[in-house]
Amino acid sequence: MAAREELMALMQQFTIETDRYVETAGERDSLYRTDLHALSILMAAARSGRTATPGLLREELNLSSPATTALVDRLVAAGHVTRRRSDTDRRQVHLELTDRALATGPRLFAPLVQHINGVLDEYPEEHLALLGTMLRKVTDATIAAKNAARNGTSRTTQDDAGTD
Repeated sequence: MAAREELMALMQQFTIETDRYVETAGERDSLYRTDLHALSILMAAARSGRTATPGLLREELNLSSPATTALVDRLVAAGHVTRRRSDTDRRQVHLELTDRALATGPRLFAPLVQHINGVLDEYPEEHLALLGTMLRKVTDATIAAKNAARNGTSRTTQDDAGTD
C-alpha cells in the first residue's frame, strides 16, 4: 500500500477509534456524543471570549431548534450548563459552563491523553512539529470539505482546504 493510502486509512481508523472512545467515556457520565461535542464547543467559546448561546450550538452542531433545546435541557439537568439572560438583550440566552462541566472534560479524556502522550514521548520535537503542521492542514481540509458538503458544492481544490 502506498504511503498516502496507508496514511488515509490510518486517519480513518484513528477517527473511528476516537469516536468509539468518546462514546465509551461519555457513557460513564450518561453523556451522548452530541452532549460532549456541545461541551467542547462551549469550552472553545469560553477560551476565545465568545458568548455561548443556543444559536451557536445549533449552528455548530447543525441541529434543529427543538433538538438544540433538548440538548441544552439535558446539559442543564446534568449540571454542566446554566442559562442566563443577556444583560443587554433579555431575549437572548447565554450558556455558561459549570465547574462540573469544566472538571468532566479533563476527567473523561485523561486516559486518552495519557496513552497518546506515551506515544508522542517517543518522537523528537521536530517530528512533532511536522506532525502538528500536517494535522492543522488536514483539519483545515476537513473543515473545508464539511463546508462544501453543507453548501452542496463539491470543489476539492487545495484552495478550498486552506492549504495554499
